[in-house]
Amino acid sequence: MPTKKAVEHSKHFALVKKYYDRGLWSKAHVHKAVECKWIDADEYKEITGEEYAEAE
Repeated sequence: MPTKKAVEHSKHFALVKKYYDRGLWSKAHVHKAVECKWIDADEYKEITGEEYAEAE
């Protein structure tokens, strides 16, 4: 019986999530992590609960 494959995250996902969950990083910090390609837009939504929007 095949096992369900775990969701794969970006290299820095766990670190960004930990900082956000502990209140060390704001949503702006997490947004910057997407811009710096540490995480992707889907991971931003997973961490913050909000859709990622490009900076204007």
